[in-house]
Amino acid sequence: MAGESVSTGRRFGEEGGLLTYGSYLRLPGLLAQQVPQVVPPAHDELLFITVHQAYELWFKQLLHELTAVRDLITDRQLWKARQLLNRAHVIERLLVSQIDVLETMTPQDFLEFRSALAPASGFQSVQFRELEFLSGAKDPGFLARFRSLTDVELARLERRLAEPSLWDAFVALLAARGLPVGDDAEILDSLVLVASDRAGHDEEWQLAEDLLTHDELAALWRARHVQMVERQIGTKSGTGGSTGAPYLHRRVPMRYYPLLWQLRDRL
Repeated sequence: MAGESVSTGRRFGEEGGLLTYGSYLRLPGLLAQQVPQVVPPAHDELLFITVHQAYELWFKQLLHELTAVRDLITDRQLWKARQLLNRAHVIERLLVSQIDVLETMTPQDFLEFRSALAPASGFQSVQFRELEFLSGAKDPGFLARFRSLTDVELARLERRLAEPSLWDAFVALLAARGLPVGDDAEILDSLVLVASDRAGHDEEWQLAEDLLTHDELAALWRARHVQMVERQIGTKSGTGGSTGAPYLHRRVPMRYYPLLWQLRDRL
């Protein structure tokens, strides 16, 4: 019957407003979270808050997807892992393009409210560090450098440090397929074997390529981010006390999966 859900027998639109678009998405609470702080008001502060809150929502989604990818690799459901990795790639490209929105703000506009941000800083994004830890770039030193971590945030970061990363899951997959993974040299040799036997190891090869794309897009975001920072504040120190752009430049070359990049030298 037209308008009736085949799976549930419900007639959509006839529930008398029990659930609405706004209530399902909790829009009143969501739209109340953008609260500029500067007096007198600075026009672009709302843009700054909105963009960064959007980043955190996408970070949450990426953590959801990449955690599932890791677990799916562990469960050998590689087709599903690759599907969700490709979704993550689309989100990561969106995060890069979102910087364009911030760059519609001139340095003069930013300076109208920048001083009010201190000592807050993007450096303190717990979800961003979770993404790095989950991807394979685990640095326990960040826990000591974070300021004002709540107990919940600290527990989340410690859990990410302790649990397997995407790379750990991939290496375990290689081992399960009978490939040596005793140390980095053995893993690299195994990757060369995978690359040279596409017919026998296509699943491993395609997954490795998807991981490399994840790594590449993360690096692209870091490079694009530092350009935006330099465009806005030059080489001034960050609001959180870091050196600003010089610190960000040092992180641009970081790679989640250096062995996948070194593999190119062996092909």
